[in-house]
Amino acid sequence: MTTATVAPPTEREPELLRQTVVVIGGSAGIGREVARRARAEGADVILTGRDPERLQHAASELGALSSAAFDATDPASLERFFQELPKPIDHVMVTAGQPQYGRLADMDYAQTRQALDEHLMLTLEVARNAAGKVRPGGALLFMGGTGGRRPGLDLTVASTVTVAMPALIANLALELAPIRVNLIAAGFVDTPLSASILSDQLDKRRSQLRATLPIRRVVGPADVAALAAHVMTNTALTGATYDVDVDGGQQLVSG
Repeated sequence: MTTATVAPPTEREPELLRQTVVVIGGSAGIGREVARRARAEGADVILTGRDPERLQHAASELGALSSAAFDATDPASLERFFQELPKPIDHVMVTAGQPQYGRLADMDYAQTRQALDEHLMLTLEVARNAAGKVRPGGALLFMGGTGGRRPGLDLTVASTVTVAMPALIANLALELAPIRVNLIAAGFVDTPLSASILSDQLDKRRSQLRATLPIRRVVGPADVAALAAHVMTNTALTGATYDVDVDGGQQLVSG
């Protein structure tokens, strides 16, 4: 009678080892968690954010290669940031910006323009500036949402951004090839930004989602970060919008 020898499991090599990941909007929430996941997978990370103090804290905690505090929607500041980056970099994740909800009659020109700048124009400017910095096969990855897919009284501007982003991403994937371009269009994600938007309605929304989502829990930043890491490392993925992949089944139920 012989005894079979069981080979010990081999240790997995980190999937982003010796790569550089830039996270624009990386001082909190989803961006910070993406940076944390990238570091766990062996990457060097470069963080940006508007709030210098919060950014410095995140950079120190995560052991970032470097950080830069500026408003990403300012074209001159964004261009200067990319010009000063080491070359090449491997991936850029953009989580800056927030949705703008409200009736058009209650929004002035500046608010409307801000909504477009923080999503459509920021996407275009990142693509323009990153084209000469990201290595072939690397990825640009943007955050969007799904909240504007259904008509609503407060969704005129938000729906414009929601519908436009997938088309923009698909076209950029063709124009920037072989750099890959993808979009994560998440449903509700439990972040400090969500807390600031919902205010005293946050706990009610959490309870509603726990009761109705098929996964019976609320989606968090770590869920989005796991998908972001997968999109960065799977070099077959480009021009795609990932929505049902990370919404906990929210699009399958009403509300």
